[in-house]
Amino acid sequence: MQNKKVGLWTAIASAVGIVVASSAIVSLGQGFGLAGHGFIIAMAAAMILNILVAFSFAELSGMMPKGGSMVNYTLPALGPLVGMISVLSGYVLVNMFAGSAEAYIAGVVVRDVFVPSMSPVLISALLVITLVLVNIRGVELFGKVQIALTASMILSMVMVGIIGLTGLGSGEPLETSFEFNTMGWGIFSLTAMAFWLFVGIEFVTPMTEELRKPKLYIPLSMIAGLFIILIADVIFGNAAIRYVPSDVLANSDSPHMETASAILGRTGQIWMGIVTLLATSSTLNALLYAIPKMLYAMAQQGQLPGLFGKVNKWGTPWVSTAFMGALLLVFNVTQVTATESITTFILAGSFCWCITYIIAHMNVIVLRYKYPSIKRSFKSPLGITFQIAGIIGMIYLLLNIHPDPTTKLQVYKLALAFLAFVIVFSILWLRIKQKRNLFQTVPLNQHSTEETTKDRIS
Repeated sequence: MQNKKVGLWTAIASAVGIVVASSAIVSLGQGFGLAGHGFIIAMAAAMILNILVAFSFAELSGMMPKGGSMVNYTLPALGPLVGMISVLSGYVLVNMFAGSAEAYIAGVVVRDVFVPSMSPVLISALLVITLVLVNIRGVELFGKVQIALTASMILSMVMVGIIGLTGLGSGEPLETSFEFNTMGWGIFSLTAMAFWLFVGIEFVTPMTEELRKPKLYIPLSMIAGLFIILIADVIFGNAAIRYVPSDVLANSDSPHMETASAILGRTGQIWMGIVTLLATSSTLNALLYAIPKMLYAMAQQGQLPGLFGKVNKWGTPWVSTAFMGALLLVFNVTQVTATESITTFILAGSFCWCITYIIAHMNVIVLRYKYPSIKRSFKSPLGITFQIAGIIGMIYLLLNIHPDPTTKLQVYKLALAFLAFVIVFSILWLRIKQKRNLFQTVPLNQHSTEETTKDRIS
């Protein structure tokens, strides 16, 4: 559809940028507040689960080097119904809520730190509109913006953390000492919280068609991104518990702002306000790039109206991009994301994300048995061991989505409502509109040929 235009750093920036969101930084501070240094153990366990996810997505991308991601990967393995569910529930609905929440968080921080008289809704709306225009302009501009945003964000977090750990800031560290892990084996109950510090690393796979060396850069960018995130989070988290009391971190809605203020005073507050804006911008920028590519792929398969498959002169699915931006704006303007229940919405969306990861692992397992000899530019090692382990890990997270029983029940109710809506819509669309068998798979060689033909036509 277009020439390869971006390289490894853009891929890494996309992988890191989608993951290190404002809400993830909040979860990081709260996690260190609850468990102290021991939270690093939960983070390591969560990162391992996401490495397993990266292996599965790298293999799927290596078999089907198309930018549509899950919809393309699932069709030859489990059929169109499962593919539609994986994309609509695991990506569109998740990020409709989470993305709009991210935008609102940035709006609140910018208002509180920089422009007290300005509405956070207006700030977040301007941010979303700007990033929609960036992504409509094409992958080259997206890549440049993403590298700048992500590099600035990660470097700022690391620098604030190092200043705190070395005592170079204006604040005074707490005169306390911590046992490394006071929770014992119970630390693994926080793996679900730590998981959201890394979730979304696979958003780099829709870039396959724009990367210069996708066979190498797809797996490398995901693994490198996970380690970059871990290192930056460990540095910042350790600085946080050195300057802010644990109970304050655990119960704060903005522990990262508390940390920066304690280390550097007003300067730290301004600096972390900028980091929050960068984190939200990089997340939304990656969302507005990757999800429209998925909607485009679904339209190519007839799983959505053909309008979503339209591209502009820069090869961008502009209708899908504008549609996703409009969803974010609607939820922002109506202030759904300003309610206290938004955490429940995000966790419910994350529940659906875990379902999508289970489907990705299942795709690899099924395709291994259906097409054992087909060429794979990357193959997950040790047979299907990593996929089975990944599925078990995702089930554990689903069962331990939140430690509070009441909140857990609310999350389950909302998540099942999400899934029920998507399943009903998908069944009706496939049976009535397409008159298609819900689980009829398409042979992998035929699927690849059809995709190539459609790309040439588009």
